[in-house]
Amino acid sequence: MIKAYAAMEAGGALQPWEYDPGPLQANEVEVEVEHCGICHSDLSMLQNEWGVASYPLVAGHEAIGTIAALGDSVSNLALGDRVGLGWQSSYCKTCGYCMTGDHNLCTQAQRTIIGRHGAFANRVRADAASVVPLPSNLDARTAGPLFCAGITVFNPLVQFDISPGDRVGVVGIGGLGHLALKFCNAWGCEVVAFTSSESKTAEALELGAHRTLNSRDADSISSAAGSLDLILCTVSASLDWGLYLSTLRPKGRLHFVGAVMQPLQITIPQLMPGQLSVSSSVVGSPSTIAQMLEFAARHDIRAQTEHYSFGAINEALERLDSGEARYRIVLSH
Repeated sequence: MIKAYAAMEAGGALQPWEYDPGPLQANEVEVEVEHCGICHSDLSMLQNEWGVASYPLVAGHEAIGTIAALGDSVSNLALGDRVGLGWQSSYCKTCGYCMTGDHNLCTQAQRTIIGRHGAFANRVRADAASVVPLPSNLDARTAGPLFCAGITVFNPLVQFDISPGDRVGVVGIGGLGHLALKFCNAWGCEVVAFTSSESKTAEALELGAHRTLNSRDADSISSAAGSLDLILCTVSASLDWGLYLSTLRPKGRLHFVGAVMQPLQITIPQLMPGQLSVSSSVVGSPSTIAQMLEFAARHDIRAQTEHYSFGAINEALERLDSGEARYRIVLSH
């Protein structure tokens, strides 16, 4: 039996719950959870904001732990290996995307907390292909958020061939944005932070920004006109996207990693003259996650975290929902 914390209804408090996961499949591993980050996607699922949740629901998709059991066909991992598990728990491994290393684009990929139980538990199961060994010099206590927030902001640097010296703007200094500043700085980019919070201006510079701009001040944003190669938008708010497009250089890209739900007010004539692009992505493949972890270990990149015990999981969820956390919350057994 797996001992977990589950919501029994949308928006309900989490409570202890046990379930029988059944026989371990040949391609699966069972991970004994040591730490698990809490992401806003967990909140969205627990509150059924996307309309795809089923209850009882065990959330949690930023897990760090050790391999406790191996399926019969698993040969790339060993008992006791410390690994991480993120947003995706399984892939078909036969489609064109999987065969070319873009597992995260697999249309049959299973999400860790959609249609299956996640890592707010003592153990969690996943396809062996979806768990990634943790470098020994990464702090296991703070590594969980790298498997969601970290790879979400790192993946565009790889996918779009961002080079050292490129100029990157980061919109929003929060759970995603603070890691984007760290990764982009270590990548060798000139980093500009867009923030509406005066309290985060100095902090953004400490996190890796070379300068900051007030995201609520059109004149401040206009001062960066024609200067950026990439903008990583980590917020979910609807902004003046035409104004942000004006800060891009020719062939620049406005890339969304935050879930902006409103239609984007962008016209084709805003894109045409500079051959600009607008795009979006979420997480990355296991191989890119492994690359990200090695890069984070080499440059001592870690999430800024607040810590709670699993027994205080409801308090931790309230803290995240308040918007006051700086910047990721991690649960530990």
